[in-house]
Amino acid sequence: MKNKLKGIRGVIFDFDFTIADSSKGVVKCVNYACKELGFAEIPEKEITKTIGLTLEHTFTKLLGEQHVDKIEKFKYFFIKKADEIMADLTKLFTETPGIIKRLFDKGFKLGIVSTKFRYRIEAILNRENLLDFFGVIVGGEDVSALKPNPLGLLLAVKKLNLTSSEVIYIGDSIIDAETANRANISFIAVLSGVTPRIVFNLYQVREILNNISELPNLLCIK
Repeated sequence: MKNKLKGIRGVIFDFDFTIADSSKGVVKCVNYACKELGFAEIPEKEITKTIGLTLEHTFTKLLGEQHVDKIEKFKYFFIKKADEIMADLTKLFTETPGIIKRLFDKGFKLGIVSTKFRYRIEAILNRENLLDFFGVIVGGEDVSALKPNPLGLLLAVKKLNLTSSEVIYIGDSIIDAETANRANISFIAVLSGVTPRIVFNLYQVREILNNISELPNLLCIK
């Protein structure tokens, strides 16, 4: 692989569709909220396109801006159902545990920056015995502005005691790409989500990988 990265000491991941698949839970939570608010069920394909967005943006993208007065109730019902089912329905990608452990063993500092609540991410990682490998997890409840605002990513870099030039951010969406670009941090795109490769051409992207299993080669890890 060309242009292998040098001087990288930290790897920060997005969560959904980057190291895990929470789509089943998200679909159920969205449609539960829709039902409670009197809206028709939304097809799974349309819902999965919104994964990684804030709940506000998810609502307007799926239901339109004409119903903005119902956003807070939508969020309430989504979170209520998510607290019941999301962790159990979220599965790590097959390659995730091995790659995380491999990077950690090679001395990389690891982090996660996501719009998903930190407590939910921690529950999932704890279940998989991976929580202790991460030096920082920044979730939706930890910052005043969510991605693509770079606040969370910059906070994670600071907590890892690294500089922006020593870190790469890995994600599956244009939201992740924009976040990294605004933070002046190198971005690695993965195609494990629903974003087509061609869309990443609009952003500064160091590499595009099929999934995180290709990271060791990129980082020159044997």
